[in-house]
Amino acid sequence: MPKLLRPLTAELIGTLLFVFFGAGSIVMNSASGGNLGPLAVALAHGVGMGVIVSATLSISGGHMNPAVTFAIALAGRIDWRSAIAYVVAQLAGGLLGALLVKAFMPVGPVTATLAGTPQLGPSVSFVQGIWIEALLTFFLVSAVFGTAVSPDAPKIGGFGIGLAIFVAALVGGNLTGAMMNPARALGPAIVAHDLHAQAVYWIGPLLGAAVAGGLWRLALRARAGY
Repeated sequence: MPKLLRPLTAELIGTLLFVFFGAGSIVMNSASGGNLGPLAVALAHGVGMGVIVSATLSISGGHMNPAVTFAIALAGRIDWRSAIAYVVAQLAGGLLGALLVKAFMPVGPVTATLAGTPQLGPSVSFVQGIWIEALLTFFLVSAVFGTAVSPDAPKIGGFGIGLAIFVAALVGGNLTGAMMNPARALGPAIVAHDLHAQAVYWIGPLLGAAVAGGLWRLALRARAGY
């Protein structure tokens, strides 16, 4: 466990920051009367994660997401014991990030937005939400493998992953919130005492991550040393 202390600290702090800036952007959009808009919220999530991944890639691999860790474990690039420890750190970071949103941001908008907790769109059913989150997460995890995990990956992991989150948020933000990340969804939900539809943000991302991780394992297995 001591050898995991550094990467686990990076995962906890990185997820904390991602949730603070991501959920915080939703809160501040509400505080501005919607003047920031969905583009700004998508940028906060995408650029924020891009910077965080770039800063932690050499320390922990820059996961910040239980679905990403799950996919990387399925692909055999991290052992399951370490993966579980990563997920615990990420969930703790997500909760702490949400607590900081509640502590430092305007009370009214925090309450109105449930501290940035994702919500299904009015026309999106529970099952549809799962499939949307699965598809978006498949896209994100494919970007993770293609830009950060693969031996052939260009050194643009943070940029590629952040851009994938930005694009997914633009497309799916009004449908499910485009979380693709159980830690990002759960932390604010606990703080806001609203766990409605949280299963969507676990089942969908883990499903999409499993498909992406499985496909990338098959694609990369032929490489020597993989």
